[in-house]
Amino acid sequence: MQKFLFLMGFLLLYSVNTNGQTCCSGGIPLSNSIGLPIENQGAWQFSLSYDYNRLNTLLSGSDRLDDDSRLRITQSLLFNTGYTITNNLSVEFLLTYVNQKREINQFGNTNLDETYGIGDAVLLFKYNFNNIFGGSNTLRLGAGPKIPFGATDKRNDNGILLNPDLQPGSGAWDLILWSTYLQSFDFRPSGTFAGSLIYRHTGTNNNYFNNTTTYRFGSEFQAFLNYTDQFVISKTLIDPGLGVKYRQAGNDEIAGAPLENTGGKWVNLVPSLNIHLSKKLLLISKAELPVYNYVEGTQLTPTYRITAGLFLTLSKKGKNELQNLNNEL
Repeated sequence: MQKFLFLMGFLLLYSVNTNGQTCCSGGIPLSNSIGLPIENQGAWQFSLSYDYNRLNTLLSGSDRLDDDSRLRITQSLLFNTGYTITNNLSVEFLLTYVNQKREINQFGNTNLDETYGIGDAVLLFKYNFNNIFGGSNTLRLGAGPKIPFGATDKRNDNGILLNPDLQPGSGAWDLILWSTYLQSFDFRPSGTFAGSLIYRHTGTNNNYFNNTTTYRFGSEFQAFLNYTDQFVISKTLIDPGLGVKYRQAGNDEIAGAPLENTGGKWVNLVPSLNIHLSKKLLLISKAELPVYNYVEGTQLTPTYRITAGLFLTLSKKGKNELQNLNNEL
């Protein structure tokens, strides 16, 4: 009975805190940052990028509220490395370091919560199918776990456990399913059309809130459509691209019950630009700009997101020609 009353009290406190401060629809871009291209056998790939996600748009459903008192910023360092085992089989590992800040300004007072630390990781196995539909196309399928490396017990300055969306980690193993289809055209060989689907089936943190209850983030589905081309400007090869991204997330659950003000649907425009610094080294950059958002309840939602970094390919066979990566990073 004591544990039951404690849990009910916590749920009430959490509900009040969520309605007052809102949950948010952005975080560490794990599913959004996987999918290194498959190079020739024996090739190593390394990518180090910085992701800045700013959220100060408050929505109720799809309606924007006239309230700029809330600010959420997530900054992530993303390290990807991949190795091509055969010409068609590869493995990829993603590790993250995250800094998250939530600021609320009301009645002349500022409430600031901030966390930082190593986040969760992803291990992805991928297989390449060339010309499976005839013509110049490639289908890539992958699957692997999201590994709960990150901490889930960060507290604020008053010693109060912070909400799960502010923690560096999730405390749960997830299953990630990934696919990408690439199509080139005879009339424009330098251009590539790409479509990607990613599904993340989330697990449950069974040790949440001092081992008294469980927490589960909503499962997530993402779909990407993108077109990229290559041009030479002042003897420098560049890859501009333009895409659209759809993301849908289910409600989070606490003690098995759906949590209000979580989950929704987001549509973003994704312009990108990669610059070939050499045959081995690539400067990558992209942005995400909201087109349409619908959130469950009232939530902060991303105002914009920017990602930039470096991508390096090392090949034993000396084939270090970099592919057009806008479609895959």
